[in-house]
Formats: sequence, structure tokens, C-alpha cells
Amino acid sequence: MSAGFEKADTSSEVDGTPAEADLQTALFDVVCDGLSAAFIIYDKNDHLIFASRQILEFFPLPAEMLKPGTRLRDFLGAIYDTGVRQQYDVRQGGSLSREDWLSQKIASHWRERFDAVERHGADSWVRFVKRRLPGGYGVTIVSDISEDKKREEQWRSDLERVQLTEDILDNLPFPLFVKDRNLTYVAVNLAFCEKYQTTADEVLGRKSGDLFSPEIAKRFEESDRHVLETGEMSISRQRQISRDGIERDIVSRKHRIGKPGRYFLVSTTQDLPRDGADLEEFDRASAMTTSANQSYRRAYVPVPSAVERREPAAMEAIVPENFSGRKILVVTADLAAEAAALRTLSKYGFESCSVRGEDEEERFLEIATSSGISLDLLIIDNQMGMRCLELSEQYGIPALVMDGFQIANELTFQIARHFNRNSRNDGAGTDADWEISISDDMVGLQVLVAEDNDINQIVFTQILEGLGYRHMIAATGDEVVRLWAEHRPQVVLMDISLPGFNGFEAARLIRQMEEVGAAARTPIIGVLTQAFERDRAECVKSGMDDVIMKPVSPDMLEAIFQKYLVEEGARVRTSA
Repeated sequence: MSAGFEKADTSSEVDGTPAEADLQTALFDVVCDGLSAAFIIYDKNDHLIFASRQILEFFPLPAEMLKPGTRLRDFLGAIYDTGVRQQYDVRQGGSLSREDWLSQKIASHWRERFDAVERHGADSWVRFVKRRLPGGYGVTIVSDISEDKKREEQWRSDLERVQLTEDILDNLPFPLFVKDRNLTYVAVNLAFCEKYQTTADEVLGRKSGDLFSPEIAKRFEESDRHVLETGEMSISRQRQISRDGIERDIVSRKHRIGKPGRYFLVSTTQDLPRDGADLEEFDRASAMTTSANQSYRRAYVPVPSAVERREPAAMEAIVPENFSGRKILVVTADLAAEAAALRTLSKYGFESCSVRGEDEEERFLEIATSSGISLDLLIIDNQMGMRCLELSEQYGIPALVMDGFQIANELTFQIARHFNRNSRNDGAGTDADWEISISDDMVGLQVLVAEDNDINQIVFTQILEGLGYRHMIAATGDEVVRLWAEHRPQVVLMDISLPGFNGFEAARLIRQMEEVGAAARTPIIGVLTQAFERDRAECVKSGMDDVIMKPVSPDMLEAIFQKYLVEEGARVRTSA
């Protein structure tokens, strides 16, 4: 091979090119094609002997720069002049001058071994392997490793999403577990482990029969299989006695997620309202089972058809005629519950504010009383001291005591029940009922999420329910277009990689349907896994209004909704 180099080097100094050199060049080009890489070979005087045509795929150089005999310095200078390298060198600590850059690169070419990876675009990575042989000849191999880097970043991103999902599940205030189609536990959250005084390692990979008595395990697996086989949601009311001897009524909800052949069962457990109220879901059930000793009841809620939406559980909503002027004070140290409560109260027209302790509550009530301000209701977190409740009695203000989850998620329900009881007990004297009512727009769907990943669906559901938005999940591009046409949501969160129509195609179809039907424009937000510029550009091209990155968070979605979601108003009306 050394002889071949000598011939090529000599031939570069004469006008004609020997046939052997042409054959050698052709062979090298074939080798480069087979290896999907570009080769540069230069002699001990740093003159090019061979540069494969594939080098032009990496740098927009004039073809004459690849000719044998070109000085390596001139070749590198031409690369610098393209500007391709400079714009990414700036990101890594500032751009070098042309001479400094050339000196640095020439020095790397004279090292016996030198490997480097450089980023040459938003989603392009190039690897350089340089070797200086004992005879003075140098070889540089240039290869595109973009796909490898993307896979590496995707793997890293997947790990981050898994960690985020685990963090979200562990921060839920109620127990949650996930089973696979073999009824084996594949995920549990921290609240589940605390409730049953166990650890995730002791639960994962096991079945109910390994953890509970045969009677309880049989009951669990019976309902688990029914949910997995039919897709009906299971709602079970049970009375439990904790280790400290306290009895409480709880409700367990189970539902199926996933696709045929790989279904999963997701179950959550919550305490029932303290006044012993039953669940409206039982009235909608297709089947009900009551145990002989009345220790539990189970109902199965039918799966809604494609054209029918199951409304959320009806709540008692009989309240005074007008919320205008009605004042509510929230007492909680839970910042998330406080923010959710104030947002909910504002939505329905209440005047509300919050304090974070009994001392603040006492000062607030003193000032309010001396100023002639009358409060209609206190919402007190059950984690606060008894002094908070005593103050409500001292000032003669009705109070509702709730836990943080109820304050954040069930506030409307609890307030409606309170006013309903009071209006009846006071004998308001009429048959007219007052109810919370909302504008026609508010009855409709707020957020349509296009997401085919099971875990991401759970994440979106938990976040949107926590934020209080009415939403639906579509697992395919075809489904998101159909649901958009049926429900006309106020905003669409569009994953771009969907089965059927992908996110770009689904967005284009929605925009076309809007034009044909002269419909109002629905904001469509692209949800991207990686920040590739080509994906962002395709989102804009397909008609999307904005993009966000996974993993999503409550703050991220709230910011998007504040920017694009139509501000909803609430009104109060009477019904005969």
C-alpha cells in the first residue's frame, strides 16, 4: 500500500494521471461507499493524496479542493470559510480566529491517534478518526453518527420520562397500582406502600395471592379480570379497619388502559366523604354485587360508545341564586391545594382569599369583623390545628374541613353539598332549586390530548385532572381527528408520532376541515420528544400554533392554557 501512496504522490506532481491512480481512486470511493464514511489521505508533507467524494456530503467545498496535491492547510481553510464549523464552535466557548483554528486542526492531524465528535447542525453529529502512520502518511475518516446520538439522547430522555412518571405517581396523595394482563404488579406508588406498610421491591412482580389473604385476593382478582376482559370501569366501596383500629369507608376505582394484547389495569383508592354519602357511579352501573356481610359493594360502569360521552359523576349543585358578593376564606398550608381552590372559586364567581395558619386566620377574622365584612364559608385543611375550627365557631362562620386532595379536586362538589343542605334546612320556602350553571361553551371539551403511550396517557390524565380541565385522550391520529370533529375542543395537545395519521397529518386534516366548515381556529400545540429543528418546522408547516417538549409538567401545561385556552366565564341561573 505504501508503494501505491508513493505513486499517487508522484502522480500529483505531473500533468497526466496514470491509469493506476484512476483505478486506485475508484477503489477507494467504493470502499468509502461500503463503509458509509469519507476518507482523507495525505502524505508526510501534508499534501492530499486522496479525498473521497463523500466529503462533500459533510462540507460544501469546491470540488477542486479534493484534487491530489492540495495542501492540507488550504483544504482545512476552505472548510473554515464555509462557516459550517464556526457556528458550533461558538457554542463551545467562543470562536477561534482563522489562524488559531487552522493551527489547532493541523496539530490534531499530526497526533498519532486523535478521535473527536463535533456537532454540525441542530440534529447532526460527525465523528473524526485521525491516525498518523509511522511512515508519515496520515488518514482521517469522517462518519455521520447522528442516528447513534439521537438514539442515545432518546434513551436518556426515556429514562428521564420514566423517572418523571415515578416521581408523579409517588407524589399522588392516594394509593395507586398497575397490573399487567397476568395480574402481576408492575408499578406501585409511595402512598400504596405506606398504606400497606410494604416496599415496592416486595410488591413488584408478585400477585394479590402473594400479598393478601386468599379471600381478599380472590375478590381482587375477580374484579381485575372483569375489568381487563370487558373494559368496564370497576367501582368498589369497602369498609376497612386500619392497623390503629380506625374504621373508614373507601372507594377503589379500576380501569383498563393499553391496546389489545397488552392491556394494563390501573387502580386507585380514596376515602369516601365523611358524611357517608354514596357514589353516583353506582346508579350508572350495569351490574352490582353486594357481599353477604355488607362489607363492600361493587359496580361496573359500562364503557361509553364512540358517539356517547359519559358525563362526570353528577353533583348536588343547589346553591343560592347569585355568587356575587359571597366570600370564602381558605385556610391551608398546602400551596398546590391553595392555588387550585382559589382558581376554582374564582371560576364560579366567589370572592375568595387564603391564609396559611391559625394565627393568620385569627387576625384576618378580627379585621374582617371590625370592618363589617361578613364571610359566608371557611374552607379548612384537616392538617391545620383545632384552633382553626374553634375560630370559625367563635365568629359564627360555617366551615368545611377537607384534606388537601379534596380542596384541590373536589371543592365544587363539597361547596355545592354545603349550600344545598343549608338552603333546605333554612326552609328557603320555595320549591325552586338554585344550581351552578355554566355557559354552553363550558359544557364542552376543553383539552383534547393525542397520545398513544400508555404511561404518558396516565401522566396527562393526572395533571389535567389536578388542574381541573375537562379532557379526552386520543390514542391514534384518526381518533384525534374524529374527536375534534365531534367535540370541538378549545385546545389540542398533539403528539407527532401517532399510529394511523401522524400528528402532522392530523393537524393538516383539522385545518382543512376548519376551512371547509368555516369553523373557528382551534389552537394545536405540538408535543415533541426531541427539540429537532426539522420537527419544529414541520409543526409550523402543518398548521400547529406552538410546541412544547416532553416530559410535560403542570406548570408547562398551565402556561400553554393561559396563552391559548379561551377564558371561561361562569354564571348562575335558576331552574324551576
